[in-house]
Amino acid sequence: METNNTNLATQEFQQVHGIISLHRSRALQTVNNENLLTAWEVGAFVSARLKNSAWGSKTVTQLSEYLRTQDPTLRGYSRPSIYKIVLLYETYSSVQFIEYQEKLKLNKFVQPETAQIENAEIVSSVTRQLANAEIISSPTEQIVPSATAQFPNFLDLTTLTNHFEILNTCKSMEERIFYVLYAYKERLNLRELRRCLKNQTFASLMGDKHNLSKGLKEIYPQATPMLKDTVFVDFLGLPQKHSEKRLQNGILESMKDFILEMGKDFLHYATELPLQVGSSTFKVDLVFFHRGLQCLVAIELKAGKFKPGDMGQLEFYLEALDRDVRRSNENPSIGILLCQEADRNVVEYAMSRNLSPTMVAEYKRQLIPKEILQRSLDEFCNFLTPKNKRL
Repeated sequence: METNNTNLATQEFQQVHGIISLHRSRALQTVNNENLLTAWEVGAFVSARLKNSAWGSKTVTQLSEYLRTQDPTLRGYSRPSIYKIVLLYETYSSVQFIEYQEKLKLNKFVQPETAQIENAEIVSSVTRQLANAEIISSPTEQIVPSATAQFPNFLDLTTLTNHFEILNTCKSMEERIFYVLYAYKERLNLRELRRCLKNQTFASLMGDKHNLSKGLKEIYPQATPMLKDTVFVDFLGLPQKHSEKRLQNGILESMKDFILEMGKDFLHYATELPLQVGSSTFKVDLVFFHRGLQCLVAIELKAGKFKPGDMGQLEFYLEALDRDVRRSNENPSIGILLCQEADRNVVEYAMSRNLSPTMVAEYKRQLIPKEILQRSLDEFCNFLTPKNKRL
């Protein structure tokens, strides 16, 4: 009898905790929304005066000093911060953004009725549309007059500090939209967002997916923007020559960083999961569960160069997982071969007729230099431009 009362009390305590968590989350969201709206209105005010030459840079400095004098506790209104606020306003009141907002229907992601939709759908659907959207050339970044520029609810998807980081790092509107959506989907804090920006998650998820098997594309057509073809493991400190065991141990010791790199929808399920087939036992290096795709993900680690023969082993593991481990309510398992190096042409040949849901991804021991990434991003954006688009 006492046990039943304890269980009942625990359930009721959980309900109370749920109420507190819900309203705390709402309070934080309200604060964030008000911070964004404040920045928007201040940005509109200052922008208008800078554009009609009523103010100069010296006036912005004077404004910052005046605000500090009026309220010493006020934070976030230094001269550089005010210019960040102006940049936020001018970027998201520009004709270019408004065109994208209408084309991609960005506001639908912040309506109350969509709050319960699985967040993976956000990046999935919009990323596909970004890839097909017409890139609007707007060299002058035309701004809508402040009297008609309305606050875009799209900004509510992440924090003001995240917006500043995105604006400071990203040069194209496609990147900015992507990272706002990605920060929302993955619930990224500032440190996590900085890493995603540094390792060019945008380019990794939006690239030409030659590394996906025919089977994966058919079974999971929505998976393209959820699975990276390049994973950066600089946090492991691996030497040039290392064993698969050292790679695996490093991942286990830094699982939080590894999951952040792969995507927060990945939940660690098992390491060296034993699969009993006949009289033999086989072990899968790493097994995760992907919340967005609702399936098991087997990851095989290869410390060397990709070999087509490696896919046979991975396909065997998937068959065993689906027969003996997968639950009836889960989707078919996915296999990822994570190797240190992969020849693009060899991968494409290996994947073209592969009917199992598999993919090849490379891991990089160090982050690629920023200037190289920027060149790659420029080439990718040119590829998206209709006049250069290849069939």
